[in-house]
Amino acid sequence: MTLVVFDFDGTLSDSEMTVLLGEQCGAADRMDEITTAAMNDEIDYAESLRRRCDLLAELPETRARTAFEQVQLRPGTSDLLGDLDSAGVETAILTGGFERGVRAALTAADASVDTVVANRLPVADGELAGEVEGPLIEGTKDDALDVLCSALGVDRTDTVAVGDGANDLPMLEAAGLAVGFSPKPAVEPACDIVVDSMDKLGEVLRNEGVL
Repeated sequence: MTLVVFDFDGTLSDSEMTVLLGEQCGAADRMDEITTAAMNDEIDYAESLRRRCDLLAELPETRARTAFEQVQLRPGTSDLLGDLDSAGVETAILTGGFERGVRAALTAADASVDTVVANRLPVADGELAGEVEGPLIEGTKDDALDVLCSALGVDRTDTVAVGDGANDLPMLEAAGLAVGFSPKPAVEPACDIVVDSMDKLGEVLRNEGVL
């Protein structure tokens, strides 16, 4: 069995969830600055995530839902995930983003993966609490990859990781094959292969015998 794990924001989706949420409360520019610094490995990812979520405090849950509904998959993503499923390949999304946005985008595109590992935004009294919970705040994606491999009985050498940002480095370095999807400059050296579209990613997976 082969396991393919994907980052979400910047990889399967060109949306940035925290920026979409920030647009709902006038903090998008600040969100983008923090996100860029984190993805370029200039500040600690966990701290950057907490800073971004703090800016969302008191955002009405209804407006958060509006933001999540704007999250979209990249062109070709649904077809690629369907091809992987048909080939019997196990798929997972490992993201420091938010499960609600991932699920909304997958549902809208009639797409699916076997596992989603993501964070959550607590709601209190109908508003975002300005906090974040979940396994990928302090936890890293190589740890999440190890948990999946153990649960599925898959060796790390039989895994493919696809990502673009600094918080993807642990899983890219741990996987059998590291694929950068338009990776940030600090990330590209860790990638075995670089692609810039879902079509090219599909070609790589076929050439590697995954599909």
